[in-house]
Amino acid sequence: MVRAAGGAVWRMVPWGTEVVVVHRPAYGDWTLPKGKAMVGEADEETALREVREETGLECRLGPPLPSTTYRDADKKLKVVRYWAMTVSVGQAVSDLQPTQAGSNEVDQVRWASLDEARKLLTYPRDVVVLDALEAHFARRALP
Repeated sequence: MVRAAGGAVWRMVPWGTEVVVVHRPAYGDWTLPKGKAMVGEADEETALREVREETGLECRLGPPLPSTTYRDADKKLKVVRYWAMTVSVGQAVSDLQPTQAGSNEVDQVRWASLDEARKLLTYPRDVVVLDALEAHFARRALP
């Protein structure tokens, strides 16, 4: 089994909520930032590292979101754990760019509204993660 982790990085803007999506040219897909765990690395550490490498953003972990499970390109079972994430204080939220470590996998990084992200994301499993993020916001807004 392949263990991976990532995040749904979000921000509030005057017109609603936006999330970060990444484009991977090797797969021709749009997805949420994520990647494989290193040996001995906790899932939370993996999530923060992979988001930093693929987006250039230093983030803080929020609540856990649903995990996804699927077969990767090598037919291995892959389990990806996700967290809601916010950009750390002092980090410019507009500085989206893969770091050198992530640039060989990601060629585009962008903020997108939740509706736009749902249309961009290649995999329905990623939309499930976004739906859970939106449901989290709805629960927080209830009295």
